[in-house]
Amino acid sequence: MAIDPERTFRPVNIALLTVSDTRTTADDTSGDILADRIRDAGHNLVARAIERDDAAALATRLETWIDDPQVDVVVTTGGTGLTGRDVTPEALDRVKDKDIPGFGELFRWLSYKSIGTSTVQSRAMAVVARGTYVFALPGSNGAVKDGWDGILAEQLDSRNRPCNFVELMPRLRET
Repeated sequence: MAIDPERTFRPVNIALLTVSDTRTTADDTSGDILADRIRDAGHNLVARAIERDDAAALATRLETWIDDPQVDVVVTTGGTGLTGRDVTPEALDRVKDKDIPGFGELFRWLSYKSIGTSTVQSRAMAVVARGTYVFALPGSNGAVKDGWDGILAEQLDSRNRPCNFVELMPRLRET
């Protein structure tokens, strides 16, 4: 990461969604890891929730946060696998305006270093929806660390050079 000391850090408002049929606030370890990293990076955790693996319910929650002017970014954890209950990418497809294909590609490249070819089972992805970034990470502790530490920590830092997601935020709604 190339931090430009001439630039000012600009915290972003992040909503965190855990997608799971089994996790609760008491045992949502991947959500806890992300919440800690979001705060430690200096960002604002403005909302946090757990939703069951249901594409319609997920899309409804995402729509609410996407339309909330206090939310700049949504990060989800879970529901990106291949089983029948894994529907987070399908929910993102319902709300997206644009895909960010490089996010999933880079995530799987980083994940390959940790878990080898098992990374092909991940459907991690990112989209832009009505001016809001939505990032979908797998639900394992290792995956959220890979996604945050290897991509989001840099791209959500307004000082990162040569470019970052934050500097594009004012232009995401352009037509």
